[in-house]
Amino acid sequence: MLLEKIESRSAVVGVLGLGYVGLPLASAFVEAGFRVLGFDTDPSKIEQLARGEQYLRHLGSAMTTRMRQSGRFEATSDFSRLGEADAILICVPTPLGEYKEPDLSYIERSGEAIAKTLRRGQMVVLESTTYPGTTRDFLRPILERDGLKAGVDFLLAFSPEREDPGRKDFDTRTIPKLVGGTCEASGAAAHALYAAAVKQAIRVSSAEVAESAKLLENIFRSINIALVNELKVILDAMKIDVWEVIDAASTKPFGFMRFTPGPGLGGHCIPIDPFYLTWVARRAGHATKFIELAGEINTRMPHYVVEKTMLALNTQGKAVNGAKVLVLGLAYKPDVDDVRESPAIELIELFEGLGASVRYADPHVPVPPRMREHDLRHHVALDLDPATIASFDVVVVATDHRAFDWDMIANHARSVVDTRNALASRMSGRPNYTKA
Repeated sequence: MLLEKIESRSAVVGVLGLGYVGLPLASAFVEAGFRVLGFDTDPSKIEQLARGEQYLRHLGSAMTTRMRQSGRFEATSDFSRLGEADAILICVPTPLGEYKEPDLSYIERSGEAIAKTLRRGQMVVLESTTYPGTTRDFLRPILERDGLKAGVDFLLAFSPEREDPGRKDFDTRTIPKLVGGTCEASGAAAHALYAAAVKQAIRVSSAEVAESAKLLENIFRSINIALVNELKVILDAMKIDVWEVIDAASTKPFGFMRFTPGPGLGGHCIPIDPFYLTWVARRAGHATKFIELAGEINTRMPHYVVEKTMLALNTQGKAVNGAKVLVLGLAYKPDVDDVRESPAIELIELFEGLGASVRYADPHVPVPPRMREHDLRHHVALDLDPATIASFDVVVVATDHRAFDWDMIANHARSVVDTRNALASRMSGRPNYTKA
């Protein structure tokens, strides 16, 4: 039985997708004593992992070195080996389509690959964030296509990923893990599996509850970020510093949670996941007014930053067309190399579309990765020195990496548009400094 294999650590865990979610998850199960098979379509990842090398810099090379040295981890692109795993955890992207509709193609292809080797007694767990009902109504029929039945022949559950790249106080093993099954046996087995590898596994009544909880987590953040982004625009027009207002409100020890504005939303979750609920709500005949309004506000923020930059250039007697613009930070958040949905990318494209000459600097992203919707192959990160900074008409702070020499930037930039309040203490009151 699967439960006995889990208890004895003899169960083989398959992780499908070795990216920002799958790789640390695989590591957690290796550390817990399980044999892990990692699956990915990218041969370069497989080759690097075989050498114990790390391609996700924020996770550190020690992780992949330990995985390789354990003797319990193997990465492969041979999906015919999915049948070797007793439990298969699906960690693939769930992007949006052209009209902000859910794109479940990665889940669909994963399900089809698993179905080819699915055997009695196996368990499949979906981790990819999606709308309620995906596990039961979308993935299950794919897995059942050759006659095996979920809850009878194999087990099926949902456990949402909660990764936050770059966070130091929590990691995959210490973030509480939600688990919901499509039946009683599936929920019990999935809970036992995760409880063997993470500090706390929390079982909920169904896969749909777990799917909805993950959406609520991200929608909560999206709406609150939209709130402070809207306040930023309003208070700026009133000559009030939104950052000082947030600091002041944060002194209240209850009833207030600090959120900060920025140039837009980044990461795989917050810019995308709320629209999964919007889509399924429409199918149920309901509107999601808060969610859609928050999306409109957050989507607008890169354009607001461009407008503030144009005004900053005007004070120099320059137009954005032909101006030299330096964007600081390509990653979507500080001190990581994750550029998924980064607003910095949209800023670069908007500036270039207006005729500006744009370069970027990011010590964590020396070369832009291959992306589905953006092509920045003509870019490479600049190394910053006083002369380089001074050569640009304006510096736009998109990401406040600690590695940046903020004093050097403050002392040598002709003009700064700061979306992160990174330079407030260094440039406050200077005529060439704009908060955006």
